[in-house]
Amino acid sequence: MDTASPRTDYDVAAIMGGLYGDGIIACKGAFSPEWVGRLKQDIEGLFAEARRSPRGALERGPNRFYVEVHPERLSGFVDIVSHPWVVAVCAAVLGPDYKIVEAGFDIPFPGAMHQPWHRDFPAPPETLVGRRLNSLAFNITTVDVTEEIGPFEIAPGTQWDDLADGDPMFPDKSHYARYEARAQRKLPKVGDISARSALAIHRGTANRSSQSRPVFVLGVDAPDGRNADKHDLQVTQAYWDTLPEAVRCHLRCRIVPELENIEQAHTIEGLRMGVTM
Repeated sequence: MDTASPRTDYDVAAIMGGLYGDGIIACKGAFSPEWVGRLKQDIEGLFAEARRSPRGALERGPNRFYVEVHPERLSGFVDIVSHPWVVAVCAAVLGPDYKIVEAGFDIPFPGAMHQPWHRDFPAPPETLVGRRLNSLAFNITTVDVTEEIGPFEIAPGTQWDDLADGDPMFPDKSHYARYEARAQRKLPKVGDISARSALAIHRGTANRSSQSRPVFVLGVDAPDGRNADKHDLQVTQAYWDTLPEAVRCHLRCRIVPELENIEQAHTIEGLRMGVTM
């Protein structure tokens, strides 16, 4: 594994405290710049392919796209899912039988606008009532993020907010002042990886630079998580046979003779218009 951080002694209390508190944590320098460079090349090639396919790239706002991908099309997929920090975070928060359900990437291009504050899917009863997180999203930036390039912004602690009085994913604008008072913009560097609750209220900000900001996304569920329904993770039998058992036991996917076009079901219509600020 081409990593810059070989540690395995990650503190469970710090992991739990961060994700149950602010809702986001990070591992600095998890991968080398060379490794991230290869990931960026993979993403750029896959995005070009996706734009040529019907519904291959989903709009998440003006000049902003999400693409779900086949794991074997990424040269570093096994490195990501077997990184000691990723494994430690998944096991600590989701339990030893966690399941990998999503692989994709998000790209805000120059001209991308502020997204409305949102969460990625409605909060399940396990979180709202049981006060337990049963899903996580990992992100790997492929460029050094600056204020101009449209950083990710999160309102810490809002993974516990109950939006039952309105849209379960998009809070009413009357709540925006609270989120903006809490807001933290994240400026990760090449090689960093983060883990967050996708239920924490967040948004992508405007990209006022001249470059894109490709970000890899890995979605992971606890055994009772239901996000696999929104995705179509698939691998060929030949690729499956090459995977370490420690990866196969967590990968929830279809095994197919040949890769099929992914019918993306995780459309978030409320993000398509974006907002100006």
